Amino acid sequence: MTEPVLQTRGLVKSFGALRASDGITLDLRPGEIHAVIGPNGAGKSTLIKQLSGNIAPDEGTVHFLGRDVTALSTMARARMGLARTFQVSALAMEDTVLQNAVLGALGAMSSPYRFFRPALKRAELRGRATAALERMGLAGHAATVVSELSHGQRRQLEVAVALTLQPRAFLMDEPMAGLGGEGSKQLTGILDRLRAEAPILLIEHDMDAVFALADRISVLVYGRIIATGTVEEIRRSPEVRDAYLGDAS
Repeated sequence: MTEPVLQTRGLVKSFGALRASDGITLDLRPGEIHAVIGPNGAGKSTLIKQLSGNIAPDEGTVHFLGRDVTALSTMARARMGLARTFQVSALAMEDTVLQNAVLGALGAMSSPYRFFRPALKRAELRGRATAALERMGLAGHAATVVSELSHGQRRQLEVAVALTLQPRAFLMDEPMAGLGGEGSKQLTGILDRLRAEAPILLIEHDMDAVFALADRISVLVYGRIIATGTVEEIRRSPEVRDAYLGDAS
């Protein structure tokens, strides 16, 4: 069996009396999209923050590329190729599309952000950023200030910024949030193509997108994984229907 790219073992995280992660064990395998679904308050955001290094688990470990990264910072994990997109946009809205992409490339190269302006003139950084924008269909908007982009274009830019990290895995936190039907369809196509480059751990409420994309689905309820399986296995699970899917299945 192929070794997982990303793996958790027994993650536990509590906030006071609330146990947001209760012994979570899951993995992400090469070439796949593994979706994590669950109701609001299930602990999905807490899980992805532990994977990315924003918060530390109380118990358990996170392994990436065969290495225990539990104690590593968010930046250290990003430099290893763990790329994250956010539920709420983390883009620099007052900067241009190209500047945002260069900033991502700069972080991947371990350079201090105080050298950001001179970095815009570095051919290697501009080349990596421009290539990512071209892949996302945003090259024609390189000089556009991010605040002037549509919501869908901002989502595409977030993926472009993640691509500048030359990722080995993606963490995507509700990338479809706020998109209309056409925008969701377009982004679904983008993610479908990206899986061949790097596997994706996908947190998502848009069940049409989840069912279209996921190779495996894990269902998180009250901090615990209650089921993991293929789309059809999850659709047929009475426990999952009762806990989350309901009529959506």
